[in-house]
Amino acid sequence: MLPAPLKKQLASSLQNGFVLKRSVFQPCLELYPMEEWDLMMKKINKLNRFVKKNNDFIRRFTAGVKVVEIDALGRLLVPKDLVAFSSIAKDVVFSSAVNIVEIWDKDLYEKSISGEDMDFADLAEEVMGNINDDDNGIS
Repeated sequence: MLPAPLKKQLASSLQNGFVLKRSVFQPCLELYPMEEWDLMMKKINKLNRFVKKNNDFIRRFTAGVKVVEIDALGRLLVPKDLVAFSSIAKDVVFSSAVNIVEIWDKDLYEKSISGEDMDFADLAEEVMGNINDDDNGIS
């Protein structure tokens, strides 16, 4: 069951449906509003499928992809193979990831954000440190 505030945020996408897939980097699921999925597929369709790496990537990226809907009660049916992939046992976390929603097993999510395996300050500096959109020295 989606939390009511999340369902409200996704209201404009409810009629078009969603795509649910395995995450590339984490043991979680990614919920794409159909509009976002279509944009992603436009990028992927530009890849030359006669390049083996591209073809392998496309196969792995789209493995287990399911078109899903959120019903009138705010429920999302997660197929068993995706539940197994994400190790969802009981409690679920919905995490915003800019234009998609990540769906996590609560324990795995807490472990992933605990910071035990990385220094977030160093990561933030490496990823965002050279971005200056306003050319004013302030990010």
